[in-house]
Amino acid sequence: MIEVERKGDVVLITINNPPMNVLCTTLLEELDDVLEEIKNDKTLRAAVLTGEGRAFVAGADIKEMKDMSTEKALKFSLLGQEVLNKIEQLPIPVIAAVNGFALGGGTELALACDIRIASEAAKFGQPEVNLGVIPGFGGTQRLARLIGSGKAKELIYTGDMIDAETAHSIGLVQKVVEGYKRDENGEIVRNEKGKPVQDNGPVVSAALDMANTIASKGPLAIRSAKKVINKGIDGRLSEGLRMEAEAFAELFSTDDQKEGMNAFVEKRRPEFKGR
Repeated sequence: MIEVERKGDVVLITINNPPMNVLCTTLLEELDDVLEEIKNDKTLRAAVLTGEGRAFVAGADIKEMKDMSTEKALKFSLLGQEVLNKIEQLPIPVIAAVNGFALGGGTELALACDIRIASEAAKFGQPEVNLGVIPGFGGTQRLARLIGSGKAKELIYTGDMIDAETAHSIGLVQKVVEGYKRDENGEIVRNEKGKPVQDNGPVVSAALDMANTIASKGPLAIRSAKKVINKGIDGRLSEGLRMEAEAFAELFSTDDQKEGMNAFVEKRRPEFKGR
């Protein structure tokens, strides 16, 4: 269900649970194991997370959920939150390459990543109220923190689905790229039913390009920046500023700081070693 491909300093994680990559208990447990391996690999500098086929993740597995007791529903929610927290807390940046439907748990999965790049074929939404429940993998909390409580409430209360451009306009994603196959004239190719033919290549390439750019920077600095941003964002500004100053100063004890600044003065590219 989870495919992992190492690309130099970057790892590509692909969710492949056809037909729509829904999040079931087995998949979440497998993803948890993959994340644990990534967390312990000190040679990695960035990760990209995407889905296979038409969906990034089209939600949690409703067939598994529909007969759950209160106790089992709580266990399932806590498992999902634990796995998504692990993504958020990975020391390296994680970029979501949202290739198609990202609904319910799919939007929540993307929210747990540091940066979101969307294909023009992507669709976002928290449609849980249509099923008589609410988001359970962090959507009520992360969405409000990212786009503001008013817009988050609108999306969660209505269950509306939004396209990639709308998601970009409200700050849910940072970039939108092509997502459909095009002919030599630049026209979108359609199948026999008249529907656009999806192409996941551009969004994965864009995410990998950004991941490689990040991987070329000082890895200790990137890890420190992620830690300080994540810890400081929900606290008081004064506490965050102190945390920033201490992390800034601590990096001056590293070889990477000396290499980076010497390379700048010497007008050459730095060669960071992560120490």
